[in-house]
Amino acid sequence: MGNTMNINLKVWRQENENASGKFEEYKVQANPDMSFLEMFDVLNEQLIEDGKDPIAFDHDCREGICGMCSMVINGRPHGPKGGVTTCQLHMRSFKDGDTVVVEPWRANAFPVVKDLSVNRGAFDRIISSGGYVSVNTGSAVDANAVLIPKETADTAFQAATCIGCGACVSACKNASAMLFVGAKVTQLAELPQGQPEREARVVAMVDQMDAEGFGACSNTGACAAECPKEIPLSVIANLNREYYKAKLNGK
Repeated sequence: MGNTMNINLKVWRQENENASGKFEEYKVQANPDMSFLEMFDVLNEQLIEDGKDPIAFDHDCREGICGMCSMVINGRPHGPKGGVTTCQLHMRSFKDGDTVVVEPWRANAFPVVKDLSVNRGAFDRIISSGGYVSVNTGSAVDANAVLIPKETADTAFQAATCIGCGACVSACKNASAMLFVGAKVTQLAELPQGQPEREARVVAMVDQMDAEGFGACSNTGACAAECPKEIPLSVIANLNREYYKAKLNGK
């Protein structure tokens, strides 16, 4: 069979948020150069040909940018390799005959829609609460109109690489969203454009995070360890500083 791999899959199947789910076992042949999602495409084609319900999973760009591909693979969000999303994970990371267990994100704030697909609307509501900069639209300002020190720009850009996939929540034993919120707050707090709403923003976003039911941060570091964009744990410390400063100022 050449480069063909035989993979045993244990996949979480759940009809909807209120249904009780269970693992179901499948066998699939894959090429080592396939991405993990392409392997699921092959499996779904088999299921459809057999008249069975295909496995629901989230995906879009398949380039590690959109943050949609939310799978827990053998107990790790996005799988065994660091710094990659599920769509960037290739089957060569596994061995012929391996058994691979695939689950959705596990968090009360991310209810299962179906199978491996979860509703991450909680993240959208956190962003809507304050994760933006209010500006008057018009013609674009000159790129050098506002000078920003390189160190500041680098810190903001690093935080801005967060794709909102939710791996941090899935990895955390408390299902905390502090790494995500910390990244979004840090990104805007570092830049001049983010200063007018700086204090109101952090309070509103933290309040919304709590309202969504995410857990508290206990600084185990699992979030940063599993983040596909390697957002540093320091954004959580920065989030705490921003929040306490805002509260001291009466926000």
